[in-house]
Amino acid sequence: MNLLGIKGENIAVKYLKASGFDIIERNYRTPFGEADIIGRENGVVVFVEVKSRSSDAFGQPFEAVDYRKREKLKKIAIYYLKQNKNDMPARFDVISILSSNGKDEINHIREAF
Repeated sequence: MNLLGIKGENIAVKYLKASGFDIIERNYRTPFGEADIIGRENGVVVFVEVKSRSSDAFGQPFEAVDYRKREKLKKIAIYYLKQNKNDMPARFDVISILSSNGKDEINHIREAF
C-alpha cells in the first residue's frame, strides 16, 4: 500500500472513532481480497472501503469503487460473517478522502451499496 493509502486509512479510522464507531478489524485479509476497515455502529457490522487521492483530476476518490470492487467486498463480507459466526446486520460504507494543500476533505457515504 502506498503512503497516501496508509494516511487515508488512518484518517478514516480517526474519523470513524470520533463518529462513534468501534473498529473491529483493519486490513482484514481473505482469499477474496482485503477489507480496509470493519467496524460496528449501533449493532450493525460496517465494511468500510477507503479511497484517497491527492487531487480530483481523475474524479472523486469514491468513483473508484466500481462494480468489480463492490462484488469483491460482498464476498469478503460474507466470508467474515461466516468465519466469525456473526448474524448482525451488515452494510457497506465508502470513505472518500481528497488530500490537497494540507487539507483533508472527508466524504463518508453510508450504505454506499
